[in-house]
Amino acid sequence: MSIDTSRIHAICFDIDGTLRNTDDQYVEKLQKWLHWLRLFLPKGDPSLTARHIVMAMEEPGNFIIQIPDRLGIDEPIARVLDYFDRKQWIKSDSKETIIDGAIHCLTSLHTHYPLCIVSARGELQTMRFLEYFGLTPLFKCIATAQTTPHSKPYPDPLLWVSQQMSVPPEQCLMVGDTIVDILTAKAAGTQSVGVLSGFGEEVELQAVGADLIIPSVENLIQLLLMD
Repeated sequence: MSIDTSRIHAICFDIDGTLRNTDDQYVEKLQKWLHWLRLFLPKGDPSLTARHIVMAMEEPGNFIIQIPDRLGIDEPIARVLDYFDRKQWIKSDSKETIIDGAIHCLTSLHTHYPLCIVSARGELQTMRFLEYFGLTPLFKCIATAQTTPHSKPYPDPLLWVSQQMSVPPEQCLMVGDTIVDILTAKAAGTQSVGVLSGFGEEVELQAVGADLIIPSVENLIQLLLMD
């Protein structure tokens, strides 16, 4: 597997599992629920069991997150969740977590490429994460679940950011952690890089045609800036 770096003139990033450390947040929440069972758990460690459960759920999780897109209800769901968020009916995490090396990667790439976000999250949650880490100025445009008629795995959001950046989709690079991200890139005619920092597993990212698979976004620096 390889990518043609000479064709890359813009980079598109997913958030959850790619920039945002989603797995660790899920583990932290789950281990709180498992704490009362700690006497029955291996080594009495709820965090170890929680991590095993999260990892086991990754493959069905990839299927589940495609359902709203395929039914065409991702935008209404995102709007409802954003509404609840505004009303504070959904308790948001007080502390956001980010993938190790992601900030350094983004600030380094920003000086060489236009960057954008392609996320299936709602607008409020997307902007909260970016603003929490001061990342918003690094991106020329941001596509969320509400931006286009269809979200990932449809090509609509990738085609939209391509137009906003005035860069043809075939000259963009999509970076994400799930098969949904890779399928979106394929549908838009965009090269794709799968990262193993989130929900996607290497075998499934390969199966759907990722052009390259790397451990984390931090590896993009060596790939794109050190030729």
